[in-house]
Amino acid sequence: MSLLKPLKILTLLLVCQLAHAAPEQILHSLPKAVLSSLEKNQISPEAMGVSVMEILKTGSGKSEARAVLDWNASKPMNPASTMKLLTTLTSLEVLGPGYRWRTNLYTDGLIRQGVLKGNLYLQGSGDPKLIPEELAKMMQALQNLGIQKIDGNLVFDRSAYAKEVMEQQSIDGEESRAYNVSPDPLLYSFRTLSFTLSKSRTADFIDVSYTPTLSQLTINNQLRLVNQSCDNWKKGIAFDLIGNNKQNIGEKILTANFNGYFPAACTNAAYNVVAIDANTFLTKGFSAAWEQSGGTWAQAPDGQDGTVPVSARPLLQFEGIKLADDVQDINKFSNNVMARQVLLTLALEKVGKPASVENGDLVIRSWLKKMNLQFPELVIENGAGLSRNEAITPEHMNQLLVLARSLPTGDIFYNSLPIAGVDGTMRNRLLVQLRKFLHLQKKPEARIKTGSLSDVRSISGYVVSKSGKIYAVTSFINDPNANRGIEAQDQLLSWLLEDGPEPKQAR
Repeated sequence: MSLLKPLKILTLLLVCQLAHAAPEQILHSLPKAVLSSLEKNQISPEAMGVSVMEILKTGSGKSEARAVLDWNASKPMNPASTMKLLTTLTSLEVLGPGYRWRTNLYTDGLIRQGVLKGNLYLQGSGDPKLIPEELAKMMQALQNLGIQKIDGNLVFDRSAYAKEVMEQQSIDGEESRAYNVSPDPLLYSFRTLSFTLSKSRTADFIDVSYTPTLSQLTINNQLRLVNQSCDNWKKGIAFDLIGNNKQNIGEKILTANFNGYFPAACTNAAYNVVAIDANTFLTKGFSAAWEQSGGTWAQAPDGQDGTVPVSARPLLQFEGIKLADDVQDINKFSNNVMARQVLLTLALEKVGKPASVENGDLVIRSWLKKMNLQFPELVIENGAGLSRNEAITPEHMNQLLVLARSLPTGDIFYNSLPIAGVDGTMRNRLLVQLRKFLHLQKKPEARIKTGSLSDVRSISGYVVSKSGKIYAVTSFINDPNANRGIEAQDQLLSWLLEDGPEPKQAR
């Protein structure tokens, strides 16, 4: 689907054009299908905010936007995970899509006859996607230096972040859930054990595998197969992780216990849990990756906090994947800790260390000012939307979307959004509605970032209608029954797929 080419324009011009649009061109009431859904699900229309703008292509080559629907659009509301759009777009423009995080390795020892005699220091800068595949590349790079054995300890330098941003916090008390993982300059594999459960193909028992591989972790599988549907399968599982309480992390043996029952109808069910402290997780992950690469230890490492000594010499600067690829993961799958680390990276690169949320906030506001956008109601608590306090208006979020279509990174940003009926958090939405357009050569689409909290449902992104019109759309529902509001927001998107209001409706 071809979109507007990035154009050099002032955002102020867009805002002025929107402000001077004739009142009769803007709908100030919600579409009937949206209102009916809200009523059916006991959600007050006043709990919903909507902004819709049509992005126009003009003969002059300049990008313009026309306000189509304004319903509580100037009301500050909690955007939930759609706040990631502000964080990711700012990062693409300020850091550049080719930005890569660096993890620096130092030593206070020497390499002799294949042995590193001395400690290995890891100094992180907040790479949000240091995953097993990337760690394997790091191990290979170490071996390329002539190291086959390490005779020393692992020391982790997390001085890139202010201490308070690394403290374990949650807004729902679910500290063991992956979405609540705290930022970490040396975050490995989201500090999450990802188990896969499935009925064995060869016998009547359950296969349990996990990633990332950790040294000295075993699985005690006591699950029983039952002939039940796969609905709510997690309720039948009891999980705990037991360690042997030895002080030395390297000697600590971990056992993942699974008890209860598992439905035979389930295949490749994912069970994710955060159950290990950051140092143990990284130590055992690093140890396993080193051993898998063929490396050995003189003694299992203890994994301690520390800072790189002035006298230490650099061994390796390992670069992670590009920011553009990270933005894809953040927006497609709504990864909270990745978004939080992007915000902190803005602070780290533009203000300096230790990175803080306050400094990340300053960088975003500075960029908005440079783009001639004024969002006085904006509240940023972590940049991921995992917050009861973050706030923005639907209108301002939509202005951000309109701006994005004129920026050099606009296509990267657009392509990072989940596609309705195809991938990410929109994979299973609008399936029925989109089937109506299968006969069309140019099919409409909705690329929408979603957000949800216990009392928030949000959508923000772009809809390309059946006639080829491009709409920026943002809708927030802040209500105790917000979890029932998905249908109303899907009705809004369906309305736009069908080209929204007829001219007579806009009078």
